[in-house]
Amino acid sequence: MELIPSSGGAFEITVNSKKIYSKLETGKYPEVTQIIEKMENQV
Repeated sequence: MELIPSSGGAFEITVNSKKIYSKLETGKYPEVTQIIEKMENQV
C-alpha cells in the first residue's frame, strides 16, 4: 500500500496499477467490506 497525498477530496485505491475505487466517482468513502471484496477480485 502507498499513500499519495492529494487535494480536492480525492480518495482512490489501486491494486496492481488498476483503480478499484474512487471517492471522486462515487461521492463517498467505501465500506471496508467493499474494499476487501474488490481486492480479492483482483488477486
